[in-house]
Amino acid sequence: MKLVKNIIGISLVILLSSCEKFLEVNPKESISDAVTIVDRTSAETAIRGVYSALASGDYYGTSFQSIGYLSGDNIQWTGSQSQVQEFINKKVNADNATISSAWIAIYRTINRANNVIVKVASVNDPQLTQALKNQYIGEAYFIRALAYFDLARTWGGVPLITTPTVNPTDNVGIKRSTQAETYAQVLKDLEAAEPLLPATTDRYRATRKTVWALRARYHLYQKEWAKAEEYASKVITDATNYRLIKPFSAFFANDARGTAESIFEVFYNGTTEVNSHRGQWQPQTNGGTRQWAPNDALVALLNNPAVGGNRSALVAKDNQNRWYGNLYYRNPASDPSYIIRIAELYLIRAEALAQQSKLSQALTDLNVVRDRAGIAASTATTQEEVLLAIENERRLEFALEPHRWFDIVRTGRAGAVFGVTDPNRLLLPIPVQQLLSDKSLEQNPGY
Repeated sequence: MKLVKNIIGISLVILLSSCEKFLEVNPKESISDAVTIVDRTSAETAIRGVYSALASGDYYGTSFQSIGYLSGDNIQWTGSQSQVQEFINKKVNADNATISSAWIAIYRTINRANNVIVKVASVNDPQLTQALKNQYIGEAYFIRALAYFDLARTWGGVPLITTPTVNPTDNVGIKRSTQAETYAQVLKDLEAAEPLLPATTDRYRATRKTVWALRARYHLYQKEWAKAEEYASKVITDATNYRLIKPFSAFFANDARGTAESIFEVFYNGTTEVNSHRGQWQPQTNGGTRQWAPNDALVALLNNPAVGGNRSALVAKDNQNRWYGNLYYRNPASDPSYIIRIAELYLIRAEALAQQSKLSQALTDLNVVRDRAGIAASTATTQEEVLLAIENERRLEFALEPHRWFDIVRTGRAGAVFGVTDPNRLLLPIPVQQLLSDKSLEQNPGY
């Protein structure tokens, strides 16, 4: 079932604009709380609304993802908006429109998840079985975990909101938690989600396996190497359902979607739900603007047969001989947003193994990804060489996905790779509009 199809609004949806209160309810998207979630149909509508918020243009549709790759070293900006160039320059200001829209969209997603978590359990409808209740609540926990994970790695500690917003002032005055406390909420939600979800395979909605995949990423960020290895292995060993497919482009080319490569992706139908990514990447001849383009360094790496291999499919040339990114290309814009792929799990486990000095096993996982790309096995031998090889592999494997900035920050290599020597710049500023509307919020140091 494609959960982002024909979605209608749910009650108490949070829609923020730059002049609204922090987490303020927009009446236009609200209905009486008395009819919010009262039966199986409205419960299903509510959980679809959570996925819809996740898929929005300001979250995994475009804005949040753009933070991850515009802030890295693979992409150049060809347009004129200076706020986008701030990411390229690693000097983002608090009035940046992209961070404001992403913050708003993530908290909108959290509020929708909160509604499901709090309200579905008490619904009395014979058609809403306990198994379905568990599933919907588990999915909401998973998406809330993902949302707080994204907040923590982008801004550090944030206000933790775990109950539905009813009145515009409900969340004013809630101070920021620490980054450690925010990450602790992520783990708490993942632990709550796991036993509630079915142990099935679904590329478009959360299952127990999706929880395992996000836990692998979470533990990698926490430098809990044994746990990262454990949870990555849980997914990798399910080779019947999750595997690398050849060539590299097979998971996205020729209108592919929901392949065995995908652990969790967002579905768009191209009509009522559109992935606005393609317009930013595609050239004018294909109906886009090409305002985001691979830079010369990335093009050279991807087109080097010994390094990029068949991942050169990520870039193409337009009629003016200019390179453009080709991960998002469909017209109408129905390209999936890829949140977790099995390639990431192999590279998570490779890194976790290398950090535990299990170098031969780490190289095995690394070389599985390299083999799929059509390149030779790594010649790295020392722990330092293996870890650098994994870092370089991640750069190309996820060249147009939102990993590069976060990867380099979490490994402490922002100075060496990006030349970012001010540690305050490793977190983005809290959007200025939020600070103005809630005096209890404190700005990150250095902004």
